Amino acid sequence: MTLFHFGNCLALAYFPYLILYKNSKLSEYSSFWPCVKAGGAYMVTQLCKMVILATFFPTYDVPVGRIDLHGELMKGAVELFDLVGLFFIISQQIGRGDLKILVAGMGWAMAELVSMRLLPLWVGARGTEFSWRYLQLSFEANISLVHHIIMAMLIWMWTRNNLEKAVLPLIVSLLLLCSSKQTLLELVGTMFHITSFGILGINLGMTVLIGLLSTHLYINLCIQDNSWSKYN
Repeated sequence: MTLFHFGNCLALAYFPYLILYKNSKLSEYSSFWPCVKAGGAYMVTQLCKMVILATFFPTYDVPVGRIDLHGELMKGAVELFDLVGLFFIISQQIGRGDLKILVAGMGWAMAELVSMRLLPLWVGARGTEFSWRYLQLSFEANISLVHHIIMAMLIWMWTRNNLEKAVLPLIVSLLLLCSSKQTLLELVGTMFHITSFGILGINLGMTVLIGLLSTHLYINLCIQDNSWSKYN
């Protein structure tokens, strides 16, 4: 029974990644190794973040129930390195914009899934007959996939030369919100004593709203590109 629970959690976490790869341009253009390289960039970025946090932002003992606001703000600032890592991946890719977005988002999310969630699932889900904790971990992996693709989409739009200047502040704001989302969720959860499933719901809602707005901006930019290509 424990192995069955582990299999369910693993399938819920990993199958969306496999489905996306097989049913998108990633499979058509044989983008497996570019995704692996994007995952390697994720690992390097996380290592740099850990070194910076350990060197320049030491942790302090905080009483239970209180918030280390200074520490959380510093942690949120270091999260900006994720944007730098994704920008590096996109700038190194050759090909269509939508393929660059998928490679960066998919590779980044998959590396996070393997490094942050595989071990807890392997150790925890195999040792219990059923726990909502590990199902929640699998749901978070799906939200994370969408989240990182959205971030890659926003970064790609930010790099475009034909982007309207009026839209640039909105894209930058969305990027900062995406980068600090996890820190904001932790602060809100601690301040208002929200349950883990409540935080999961807020995370899903924020991701959907940011995704809808980002997709709208992306479609408008693609329409502009098509119009420019048609008349030039």
